Amino acid sequence: MFEHLLPIGSVVCVRGGSKRLMIIGRVQARVGSSRIYDYSACRYPEGILTPGELFFFNHDAVSQLFFVGFQDEEELVFRNDVLGGLGEVRIDEQGNIVPVG
Repeated sequence: MFEHLLPIGSVVCVRGGSKRLMIIGRVQARVGSSRIYDYSACRYPEGILTPGELFFFNHDAVSQLFFVGFQDEEELVFRNDVLGGLGEVRIDEQGNIVPVG
């Protein structure tokens, strides 16, 4: 379900946005939210200046890909074995992302 996600470090622009973002996390949720997003990101090239500057979005919001992050054997195994094996996920009572079922 998540094996199609871009690697960490990828730089994108999202629909409706004018600033490039660098992906820093995959399968992410905002604190206190029950919604799970494909990505968390920070502004590029500035990075994280304050905690409130994280952006959350899904893969289908990516309008332009500027750079694909580093991909080695470890990334490919992680994407296939971990992300590809997640299936459906949810937020549990403690705020953790866990598999459904």
